[in-house]
Amino acid sequence: MARIAGVDLPENKRVDIGLTYIFGIGRSNVKLVLKDTGIDEAKRVKDLTEEEINKLQKSVEQFKVEGDLRQETEQNIKRYEEIGNYKGIRHRKGLPVRGQRTRSNARTKRGKRKTVGTVRKEVVAATGGPTAGKGGAK
Repeated sequence: MARIAGVDLPENKRVDIGLTYIFGIGRSNVKLVLKDTGIDEAKRVKDLTEEEINKLQKSVEQFKVEGDLRQETEQNIKRYEEIGNYKGIRHRKGLPVRGQRTRSNARTKRGKRKTVGTVRKEVVAATGGPTAGKGGAK
């Protein structure tokens, strides 16, 4: 099993897909890594030799990945919240940060829909609601 940057790569995937399981390595970085190491992208992870795995590991080390990258991202968000800029306020409220609309979408951030309706007049009068017994408007 190939272990690079603390991540076990899936055995049956191609190398170019398997490397994207590392946080901070996307498709464009994978192309750079494979070009740098000279490994065929169509090769399966299980077919990699120890030498090729070592080459990949050294090549991936030039990028900030996994724990270091996650820590840096969290620090940036905390800094935004501390200085109170727009992005920090949106992070604190749990709303979309990058300008997405929230009126009709953003269900992932805002949670399950809660229907807010009006209360019928008879129910309000019977329960002693806000205008019961005050005489209403004059």
